[in-house]
Amino acid sequence: MDKTIDIRGLDLAMLFGPADSHLRIIEDSFAVKTVIRNDNIKITGEKNKIDLAKEILHEMKQTLGRKGSINLKDVKQLIEIVSIDNGQSNQLPKEVIHYGRKGAIVARSKGQHSYIDTVNNNDIVLSIGPAGTGKTYIAVAFAIAALENSEVDKIILCRPAVEAGESLGFLPGDLKEKVDPYLTPLYDALGDIMPKQKLKIVLSDGTIEIVPLAYMRGRTLNNAFMILDEAQNATPMQMKMFLTRLGVNSKAIITGDITQIDLPMKTDSGLIQVVKILKGIDGIGFVNLTESDVVRHKLVKDIILAYDKSIKPKN
Repeated sequence: MDKTIDIRGLDLAMLFGPADSHLRIIEDSFAVKTVIRNDNIKITGEKNKIDLAKEILHEMKQTLGRKGSINLKDVKQLIEIVSIDNGQSNQLPKEVIHYGRKGAIVARSKGQHSYIDTVNNNDIVLSIGPAGTGKTYIAVAFAIAALENSEVDKIILCRPAVEAGESLGFLPGDLKEKVDPYLTPLYDALGDIMPKQKLKIVLSDGTIEIVPLAYMRGRTLNNAFMILDEAQNATPMQMKMFLTRLGVNSKAIITGDITQIDLPMKTDSGLIQVVKILKGIDGIGFVNLTESDVVRHKLVKDIILAYDKSIKPKN
């Protein structure tokens, strides 16, 4: 069965959300399919589910007309209210972090489920694990979701530029050209989740900043989502500096792999130290991902296991 809804005269980009994320969550919640054709949207599925989806879309149109905007948080609340009012169990997917350019971003391993739960319940999260476990990707997805749901005003992404060291001053180009090679993984994660045109805008207007860790000094960041990537290469003083940038209504995720420390000899890793110092503080969560959480090419898990086996001391 299917039904058609008239959507003439509406701001469809706002109504449907970034990458049609509002439609995707309706489809996932009520097991329906939507197709947009000209000034209409067709909903296909079971009759009772179509009726619920149609009611949600009607409420979304009303909200958009009243507020002039609508975000994913609004849509989730409408789904919950309409489901309860109609005696339906709440079918809202709980572990969808964000509906990105390539679809729903969800946990793909047991460790990632724990990661998502920890972020949802803490203001500061330290996520430690090997390459390919989704540490950075999930952190960036949470940050973008918070921004698009108007929970924060800006995103700050940073990494220590350890390999550059003192040589940064001798490299050609401006600061951005010098440090961008060390920040490329953050750009990659953003580009995989956000539409290119929108990403270009939020980077140019400063809504999303990607900076070397050293340039965080002296700032206080309110209403912000902060991410420190490759934190194993932050010194203890840099780690303390980053954590104390946290302002009112801000969140932070720190990610790192303690087996990949590139700091100079005799320099302690701030990530290893901070895990010991902050253990047990309410509002700070810790996640340890393992090779079983690797979600890259199937060979990555085998490579990690082989390296781990090769460096274990023999009895």
